[in-house]
Amino acid sequence: MLSSATDSSFEPLGGRVQIIRNDDDVRLGLDALLVLDPRLAPIAADAGPVPLRLREPGFAGLAHIIVSQMVSRASAEAIWRRMLPADGPLTAESYVLLAPDAWREFGLSRAKADTLSRIAEAVASGRLDLSGLCLKPPDEALGELTALKGVGPWTAEVYLMFCGGHADVFPAGDVALQNAVGAALGLAARPQTKALAKLSEIWSPWRSVAARLFWAYYATKMRRDMLPIA
Repeated sequence: MLSSATDSSFEPLGGRVQIIRNDDDVRLGLDALLVLDPRLAPIAADAGPVPLRLREPGFAGLAHIIVSQMVSRASAEAIWRRMLPADGPLTAESYVLLAPDAWREFGLSRAKADTLSRIAEAVASGRLDLSGLCLKPPDEALGELTALKGVGPWTAEVYLMFCGGHADVFPAGDVALQNAVGAALGLAARPQTKALAKLSEIWSPWRSVAARLFWAYYATKMRRDMLPIA
């Protein structure tokens, strides 16, 4: 489990993977970012607390991210509540036992239902270890996730950030993040995915904290939560 304890336990794994485990790690990353890029200082002052929002790695975490895509937060939460078993958490093993048309009752799209079914079958059969995958270097983990039909870069990046605790992932395709960076840095136009990915390189190895910072900043301007997970 990724702890939310107050004492910092920032952990580089194998010298390549850095894992954020708690709020102290986020603060450590933010301090480093302000040195890497002094432009972020006024942004951090306006943003207030930078959220952690870690979730357990595994099927439920990835499933929730998929359910939340392209729908309002209220709709996503309503669908998610209908998906949760009455007698315990949602697992890959419980999902594969659902009736073939259960997705209709949940309110899922057919595409999302098919993606979740493929992932659940892979996890339940032991072919996919979503927790172990989080301990792999980002490029390797992202490659394995996006090899799953229906899982794109945004889904994979958000999973590694919020379920895996990866410190150096930046979902440059996130439209809210593009708007946030454009507004915060005073850019003439919203940066597109490739341009934002290039721009984010200056914030390595703390790009996940930079993304959280920009989302938090944009939330203060828009007066609503902008992070991709609640």
